[in-house]
Amino acid sequence: MLKKLLALFLIGFVIYFLMTSPSSAADAVRGISSAIGVAFKQVGVFVTSLVG
Repeated sequence: MLKKLLALFLIGFVIYFLMTSPSSAADAVRGISSAIGVAFKQVGVFVTSLVG
């Protein structure tokens, strides 16, 4: 029950954030996607160092 309530709160907050400041939300998405890209690149470097 608590997990469901927290999930609903989080979803509501994200929708509110997107509606009130879309440019900041776009910057946040760009930052998150950049961080994910860097993480995958580093995993690739790690695997290459193990194999090579």
